[in-house]
Amino acid sequence: MILQLDLSSTIPFYVQIRNQIVLWISSGELPAGEGLPTVRQLAEDLGVNTMTVSKAYTLLKTEGFLEGDRRQGVRVKQLGLTPEFCRKLEDELSLLIAESKVRGMSKETFVSRCGQLFDASSFSAMQKSIG
Repeated sequence: MILQLDLSSTIPFYVQIRNQIVLWISSGELPAGEGLPTVRQLAEDLGVNTMTVSKAYTLLKTEGFLEGDRRQGVRVKQLGLTPEFCRKLEDELSLLIAESKVRGMSKETFVSRCGQLFDASSFSAMQKSIG
C-alpha cells in the first residue's frame, strides 16, 4: 500500500490518507480482513506525525471502514449498507447536484459521470477519471 500525499493541497493530510484508503477499499485493492500498517509505520513511510495517521485511522474506524485494536492491528472491516450511510449519501449527493447545477452541468452529464466513476474497477482508473 503506497499512499501519496499532495503537499500543495488544501486538504489536510489525515483526510487525504482517509480518502485514499476508502478508494482502495472500494476498488478491492484492500479487501475485507486485509491488515493495514501500524500508525507508527505508516507515519514513518509518509514522513508525517503519528497523530496525523492516528486521526485518519480513527476517522475510518468511526465511519465503519476499519476495525481492530493494538493487539490485533488495524484491518478492513466487512461493510454493508446502513441507514446512516444512505442518509450521508443523500446529503452529500444533494450538495454535489446543487453545485453541478450552479455550474451549468446537465442531469444527463451528471448521471453519466457518476456511472463512469461507479464502474471504475481500480484505484488508478478512478484517479484517471477524476483528473
